[in-house]
Amino acid sequence: MSQVPEQAQALHDRSIIVDGLQTSLWGRPIFEEMRAGGLTAVNVSTVLWENFREGIDYVSQWKHFLREHADIIRPVRSVADIHAAKAENKTGIIIGWQNTSPLEDKLDYVEIFKDLGVGIMQLTYNTQNYSGAGYLEENDSGLTGFGREVLDEMGRVGVLCDLSHVGDKTSADAIAYAKGPVCISHVLPRALHNVKRNKPDHLFQACAEKGGLVGISLFAPGLAAGNDATVEDVLDAMEHVINLIGEDHVGIGTDFSLDRPRPSDWLLWANRDKGTARTLTEFGSVKINKPEGIRRMTDMPNLTARMLARGWSEATIAKLLGGNWLRVLGAAWTPRG
Repeated sequence: MSQVPEQAQALHDRSIIVDGLQTSLWGRPIFEEMRAGGLTAVNVSTVLWENFREGIDYVSQWKHFLREHADIIRPVRSVADIHAAKAENKTGIIIGWQNTSPLEDKLDYVEIFKDLGVGIMQLTYNTQNYSGAGYLEENDSGLTGFGREVLDEMGRVGVLCDLSHVGDKTSADAIAYAKGPVCISHVLPRALHNVKRNKPDHLFQACAEKGGLVGISLFAPGLAAGNDATVEDVLDAMEHVINLIGEDHVGIGTDFSLDRPRPSDWLLWANRDKGTARTLTEFGSVKINKPEGIRRMTDMPNLTARMLARGWSEATIAKLLGGNWLRVLGAAWTPRG
């Protein structure tokens, strides 16, 4: 990576930078890299197939991490906590899930996990659960009655709903039903590369109309150039979505799974339905590069530099790096009672 120009580095350093989703191998090296990349807050979202007890274990694990590494990371329960992380030169940790499986079939558990610090819940992960269908479910039957109640409860207690791995029909139903903003935290446009994991333009538009946010990911299989993609391909995808829904509704969700080898037990588990059934995708075992120029968190300043090189204004870039996430999180985390 070439040297980041001084103007870009200065903009990066003063901006609040929010990564809408990572599933990296958590530990001190990753936390140090968050700081080196200038990340102000990260949605740490590696709950995929867990049940209630395992969801509790995930919260417990983060309690330990936050206590043991309090010099460089801090918990986030509010937008004020993200601003505090910036002031303290730390990275704020938003505990998130990529499935509502830890709720099992108990609506009351939404509030319990919110009380424990879980701020973002993806409605489904890849396949069917009690709330709806994931994008790899053979029949996307849409948002269930229980799913509507889950969305209501998320709104009541202040949890942001994520629709990234959710099926198209279930996503459309959820956006239409939600009383407030939702997010698609890590996604790429199907209009530029027609694969199921990407989402169609009409869902981006519907999300924005509800005040929500679309986080552009770095997932190479979602880019037309695949493993040959560069940071410019990512920004082309971002530009497509900005042109579609406006600069106030777009952010970043890297989908970094740093330091997890392919294959690994965790990734192979992640790619099986419910962790134990049929293999859903080959993503857990095939080689997947992050785009050249933004392969690690330490490359994040280069993303800022490439935005500036496109002639995007500093005000626009500040929104894309984290300002828009602050707005959506602030709205979603305000309980609607």
